[in-house]
This record gives sequence, structure tokens and C-alpha cells, in this order.
Amino acid sequence: MMPKDIISISDLRRKEILQLLDLSAELKVKRGKDPMQALLSNRSLAMIFEKPSTRTRVSFEVAMTELGGHALYLNSDDLQLGRSETICDTAMVLSRYVHAITARVYSHETVLELAKCADIPVINALSDAEHPCQLLADLLTIRERKGDFQGLRVAWIGDGNNVCNSLILASAITDMHLSVACPAGYEPDRTVLRHARELDGDVMVVNDPKEAASGADVLYTDVWVSMGDEKEEGERLRDFDGFQINENLLNHANPDCIVLHCLPAHRGQEITGEVLDGAHSAVLDQAENRLHVQKALLVMLMAGQ
Repeated sequence: MMPKDIISISDLRRKEILQLLDLSAELKVKRGKDPMQALLSNRSLAMIFEKPSTRTRVSFEVAMTELGGHALYLNSDDLQLGRSETICDTAMVLSRYVHAITARVYSHETVLELAKCADIPVINALSDAEHPCQLLADLLTIRERKGDFQGLRVAWIGDGNNVCNSLILASAITDMHLSVACPAGYEPDRTVLRHARELDGDVMVVNDPKEAASGADVLYTDVWVSMGDEKEEGERLRDFDGFQINENLLNHANPDCIVLHCLPAHRGQEITGEVLDGAHSAVLDQAENRLHVQKALLVMLMAGQ
């Protein structure tokens, strides 16, 4: 049985992740070939967006449309969330209107409070702590390219941010070896690392990108300056010098290594355009797979309501 909410990738067990990926692959194959299956007919999804997004909004909205449901985009100007109305009151009211909530927020505490107070499923579509929906798309992409997770060597190069936190937990659940290379002071959350090791995860944190990339099957990066970090841009660009995924770093990985980036990318900073557009890149498949895994996630959480 699926959990009520997906706040962390670790809310899912390995078996549930594999079932979700199987359904994602099935929905991906069927898209455009069969008449639309209205698996979520008469279901509505409230999409709370404190932070703007291209892939998250479009993928969730298209997913609901293609499944026969309806998505409501709610930005900060559309809601009294946390201003004149408490987060808990918002969650309880939305529970009377819609069948699930997805929330892309600044603080992880917001999505935790929504989940605590809502009677309906709540999906973390990004918080400052984790990005589980992104990791589900990443896992589908890795499985498509590599066939299995067991024993794969993954290297994260860059900031130990929310995506990195979810990758750490996902690698532990799926038995992949993970090396995280960050500058000193930008390491991932210690609580996340401890949780991954409690899950028997093989996670190594280093300060040398070449050490992390050596023998890697997957190289993964994200922007050095995320939304909300703009005041630190100059300092961050100096600190992350040498942590770019480029042809030189790619040469340290396995010859059939794939490159991932959750996008948007700052070409010439964390990754070169040559690598982003090159033969090793699986970035566009990764972006597309947001749609398919979110379809599967919505079906598994909402279809039985």
C-alpha cells in the first residue's frame, strides 16, 4: 500500500519505487498510441506554487489533463497561505474541494504542515530539503539507460542541495553507490546522510570532483546558484570553481556514462553546453520523464479515492 503522502523519497520503499517506475514506463509507452485512459476522471489536484517552475507546473498539469482530471494552479497571489490564513486551515479547506495537493514551496516545514492537516494526499513538488518527484524521474531515466540500479556508481558534482539530499536517499533505497563532491561548506544535510546509512546506503562525500567521477556510470549536477541564493552568486561562483561537468571530468567516468541535470542549467557554470548537448546527456529524457512518473504517482495516490 502506498503511503498517504510523498514528502520525502524515503517515504517509498524499494518495492513501491519499482512498482511506480513500472507504471510510469507503461504510461509512457501508451501515451499517444491508445485512447486516453481517464484514470483520474472527476479528480482535481491543487498545485500550490510559492516558487515558479517550468517542468513541475507543465508536467503536473498535463498529467492531470491526460488522465482525465483537472489541475488548479495556485500561486502566492491566489492564496492566503501562511499570511491571513494558517497553513493548516488552508490544508483542511482544500481537503473539502480537491483530491490531492502538490506543493512547490520554500520551506520544508510548509509541506510537512500541509500533510499533517490535510485529509488528502500531499506531494512535495520541491522544498528546501528535498525534491522527491525529480528523483523518481531520475530513477526512471537511469533504469531506461542502464537496465538496473544494483551496483551502479553515481557521482553528484556540486552543491549538496535538496536534489542531492533526495539522491542520497534514493541511492540507498535502490542499492546504488553514490559519491558526492562538493566544496567545503556545501556538503549535504548530515541528517540525510545518517538516514541513508541507516538504510545501508553506500554514500561517500568528498571535495574532489575527479575522485567522485572516477569510474562513474552516472554524473549528475545542478545549478550552483539556486532560486533564493542570488545574493551569494559571486561567492558561490568562486567556491564552485573546478566543480564543472565538462569533457575533462567526463573522461574520468566510465565510457558509457550518462549525464543528468534537473534543469534549468546555467551553461558554462556547473556544466558546459558541449556536455549538456552531447552524446552522454540524458537530460531531455530526464525532463520528459517528470511527466510519466508524476502520472504514475498521481494514479497510485488518487485512483482509489
